[in-house]
Amino acid sequence: MLNLFHVILYQPIFNAFVGLYNLIPGHDVGAVILVVTILVRLAVYPLTNSSIKAQKSMQEIQPKLDEIKKQYADDKQKQTQAIMEMYKNNKVNPFASCLPLLVQLPILIALYAVLRDGLASANLSDSLYSFVSNPGQINPISLGYFDMAKANVALAALAGLAQYWQARMTIKKQPPKEAGAGGKDEGMMATMNKQMLYFMPVMTVFIGLSLPAGLTLYWFFSTVLMGLQQLYLFRKKK
Repeated sequence: MLNLFHVILYQPIFNAFVGLYNLIPGHDVGAVILVVTILVRLAVYPLTNSSIKAQKSMQEIQPKLDEIKKQYADDKQKQTQAIMEMYKNNKVNPFASCLPLLVQLPILIALYAVLRDGLASANLSDSLYSFVSNPGQINPISLGYFDMAKANVALAALAGLAQYWQARMTIKKQPPKEAGAGGKDEGMMATMNKQMLYFMPVMTVFIGLSLPAGLTLYWFFSTVLMGLQQLYLFRKKK
């Protein structure tokens, strides 16, 4: 299994990383990470589109789902059938929003290993393809200041802010108190969304403080690009 991971994910990303490092003027590793991020975002673009649309659709039908849960509160079987019918009629896949995360997780693990090995190793030849030139050693310093091989507080904070901005777009406004019982249910959902709105950025910063800055920079770039894609789709739908 580890050998399969090495051949299918680690080695191609490692060689792409080194190849881009050789091509980019100034050999700035931060620029390499940006290009790698763009390539990954392009690869998962269709999945991300489906995820964003599914997330928005789930928000739109949430009040109807709450009504179904109330109507069949004592009959779980009918409740499940009605919910499945609701998903089918509205062409909503509740699991679609998880796909990009599931796809990106092994890529993140591979990129972590690439940054760990590539930025710290003095011998890169072991994992390089024959047609990729060996630079000898990769300079981990980006913009003359940021060490991509070590954790960085500023980049972790930027990743957390980007996570907050991206999540903020998906939060529904609190309904007015006059909205009645349905408004109360939506208000509870909005409160839970707000808790997640702050929890995820804090977790991003906390995790970023324990990771190489290169991986945190990738997460920052990736979140910003996903946020821009989300903003475009939301405006297009409106």
